[in-house]
Amino acid sequence: MDAPAFDHHVHIPGTTVFDGKQAMKGYALNKMCYSFNKKENRDAFAADEEGFMEKYGLNDEQKDAIRKRDVLAMIAAGGNIYYLAKLAGIFKLSVQDVGGLQTGRTTEEFKEFLKSQA
Repeated sequence: MDAPAFDHHVHIPGTTVFDGKQAMKGYALNKMCYSFNKKENRDAFAADEEGFMEKYGLNDEQKDAIRKRDVLAMIAAGGNIYYLAKLAGIFKLSVQDVGGLQTGRTTEEFKEFLKSQA
């Protein structure tokens, strides 16, 4: 039995599809976030966020999203959630915090939602 075909054109309300166009749009942001695998880069970002963002060539939309700590705007600006997880950690946001943001729930509401799905 064949697997059902995946329709790449299906839009899920409230989500940003990470496709090739978004990958190109977010290249600088994702590259910067990937650099946070090294402690010295996390420390350098904490010491001078503006300079660090400039070093990686982030555009104004990406910089503004980071300044506002707006993870959803970072995703809309081309950020891949897997790379953004490092940045969210720097901002002291948990995976549940980000899940709540993505679903329009508070962190506690999101945790309860997850429990209800078990």
